[in-house]
Amino acid sequence: MKKTFTILVVGMLFVCFRSYSQSAVSGSVMDIESGDPLIGATAMLSGTSKGATTDASGKFTIQGVEDGSYTLTITYVGYAEFSKKITVSGADLSLGNLSLEEAIFAFDQVVVSGTRQAEKVTETPATIEIISAKDLEELPSFNPGELLARVKGVDFVRAGVVGTGINIRGFNSNFNSKNLQVNDGRFATLIATGLPMGPLTTQVKEDVERVEVILGPNAALYGPNAHNGLVHTITKDPRSSQGTTVAVGAGNQSMFTARFRHAQVVNDVLSFKVSGEYTRAEEFDFADSVYIDRDGDGVKEGYEEYKLDNSIEFLRGEAAAYISLPNASDIIISAGGSNSTYLSPTNVGRNQIKDWKIGYIHARYTSNRFFAQVYNTTSYTDGTYAIDQRTKNYYAFIDAGMSEAEAEQQSLDKAYGAPFDDESKRLNAEVQYHEKFGSTGVVVGAQYQRDNANSKGTYLLDNDGNDPIIVNQLGVYGQIEQELGEAFKLTAAFRGDNHEIYGFNFIPKGGIVYSTDKGAVRLTYGKGIAAPTIINMYGNLFNGLILGNAEGFTLTDGSKVEKQKVEKIQSFEIGYKGEVVPRKLFLDANAYYNISEDFLSPVTVVGVATERGDEPMSEVQSGYGAYGGLVATYVNFGKVNTYGFDLGTNVYFNDQFNWTFNYSFFDYSYDEDNLEENDFNGDGVVNKLDVLVNAPKHKFGTGLYYRGKKLFSNIYVRWVQEYDYFSSYQIAAKTQDLTWRGTPVVENARSTDSWNYGPLGGFVNVDLGLGYKINSVFTVSGQVTNLFDAEFREFTAAPFTGRLYSLELKAKLPAIGK
Repeated sequence: MKKTFTILVVGMLFVCFRSYSQSAVSGSVMDIESGDPLIGATAMLSGTSKGATTDASGKFTIQGVEDGSYTLTITYVGYAEFSKKITVSGADLSLGNLSLEEAIFAFDQVVVSGTRQAEKVTETPATIEIISAKDLEELPSFNPGELLARVKGVDFVRAGVVGTGINIRGFNSNFNSKNLQVNDGRFATLIATGLPMGPLTTQVKEDVERVEVILGPNAALYGPNAHNGLVHTITKDPRSSQGTTVAVGAGNQSMFTARFRHAQVVNDVLSFKVSGEYTRAEEFDFADSVYIDRDGDGVKEGYEEYKLDNSIEFLRGEAAAYISLPNASDIIISAGGSNSTYLSPTNVGRNQIKDWKIGYIHARYTSNRFFAQVYNTTSYTDGTYAIDQRTKNYYAFIDAGMSEAEAEQQSLDKAYGAPFDDESKRLNAEVQYHEKFGSTGVVVGAQYQRDNANSKGTYLLDNDGNDPIIVNQLGVYGQIEQELGEAFKLTAAFRGDNHEIYGFNFIPKGGIVYSTDKGAVRLTYGKGIAAPTIINMYGNLFNGLILGNAEGFTLTDGSKVEKQKVEKIQSFEIGYKGEVVPRKLFLDANAYYNISEDFLSPVTVVGVATERGDEPMSEVQSGYGAYGGLVATYVNFGKVNTYGFDLGTNVYFNDQFNWTFNYSFFDYSYDEDNLEENDFNGDGVVNKLDVLVNAPKHKFGTGLYYRGKKLFSNIYVRWVQEYDYFSSYQIAAKTQDLTWRGTPVVENARSTDSWNYGPLGGFVNVDLGLGYKINSVFTVSGQVTNLFDAEFREFTAAPFTGRLYSLELKAKLPAIGK
């Protein structure tokens, strides 16, 4: 009996052990072409919270796996998702080398910007467009921003030779801070103005892995200024992109560019990369007239911009060290800087950007569950100025009897409003925890931002730089993803944001995605806010004629101009991404409806003020003797509904040929009887001059691409319907029975302080690219923008776009020992 009992106990223990034994699943993830390890790829077992991230050698190990059958899924940004059926049965399972291939088909791509976690593009609860590594590699230009012209749903504008800008879903202006620019998770916006850095960026094209563009608000995860959209640029990991790349290019407008990137794995712990660029060119010939009343009789005459400098010059570079730690965690330390000179359009003419320096230092920690980062951004210039104001200053001093030399020198004295000096900095910090519990994924995090803006008394109320403007913000965010079976995924996100000036705001977002083998349908709701920038709050332009509105104003009749508050948008969207014909036809469509209110207005004259906040205007306004308290500022107004849809197709004829077609429709509506909220200019009528949507109703783009082993080429055609555009002093509109800033709207005529050349858009543009891979090292390529040299103007205070062409030679040298 005792022997029988012993056997029974041993047998039960054996059964229990077999039933609940836990094993490890391991493997190595490699690039299918190069054989390089893919560091940071995510391996997950379906139906569990078990997963791991690949280390510096591309290896992953998933511990504690119970016996059973699973689907192993591996995702890596820029690569097609990999799936494999596996069975675990009482022993560790080694899968050997698992090869991932770069995503060729739009259906296969993995993104990170929608939920800040890697996921298949069809399954993210947001409309995300991708500029891939292939797109970037085949662009013979130093400026990856040119590819944004080919992204559906984006209003792309070219403002000269190097100036490129975008807007998403309406409300564009020459001073647009509603689209957030992010580089490797780091906010890449100017500190005082909130504008995207654009040409001031420190990144070199050869180091860019991909660009993800989110259409619509994503403030719940990224903060207040991801209001209309977000552009996230992701750079290459040196551990999976070793080697040296050198590129030289030349083109018309005296363009020359030289760029390099080097990445190297030193050992199992340390890897690094460095990159640099020098580019120069000449802007298109164009003079933006400055209108001056020199005789004092109220009649303004046009003068060319004084001392216009058409030179363009960029010097930029970055360096980063990647330290690989145990358990697939990393410390990444990076730094970068740029020095830029070019012409930039503004609401009141053009700025002469002179030696504007941007710098940053950035430290990140990443692991399977934690992410943390801290970074400091600096901005410095002492040579940038407003050309319009400098021109007015010069002629005023000439009329006052000064010599030309004296007038030239005095025209740039900061007492007369032309210079834009900057010595600002910003500190950001973030910590995040993410985990998966069975079918539930959780992300929680907190962000801190401290702006320290210093204009040295040139355009802010900073007491000649003695009292920099300091503003603190703190945000906490969270997200829950719940899988419901194999088809449905629910996402709920929130952000609580506390702004030192504008208090607390709650920002929710939610979505549901239904996925099949062929694609996914998504329904989302999101809220976004746009907080006034520092220049909106504390601006001091043209000797106090324009003042920021962080305090509110009291007018001479005792009425109040309320201080600015945040602008709000609610967005409802339905979309589909998927294969109509397997591996041949890919469809991406979305429709949206937005409710926008409390617009942050452009600069507007509000009247004669006696006080700004509690301070008398005589103590705030440096030009009080001339203006007597007359002030222009920024206010909130209005409620507008916008709606539209975007349609995109990709047709893959074979592995070499594919054709794309994008179409976007956009429109808006508002209550014409709501004079209290919507009659911004106070003329007793609500019309488009109050709303200022500034976006085309229709636009499309289509391109044909060939990608062979040696030869690659593309031709892209873009059409934008003409549309009227009004932004502060700037106007581009057809003749109509309207009055803008006191002057009738007449095409090809002066409009108060600028020249109205007629509507923007209304053009067809054709771009052509061609390249040849001579061997494994050298590639030669070229492109022509505006192939037929059509004369059209994409932005105000900017030249007509002429034909641009460039040739480029690129050498890619493999890493030593490979």
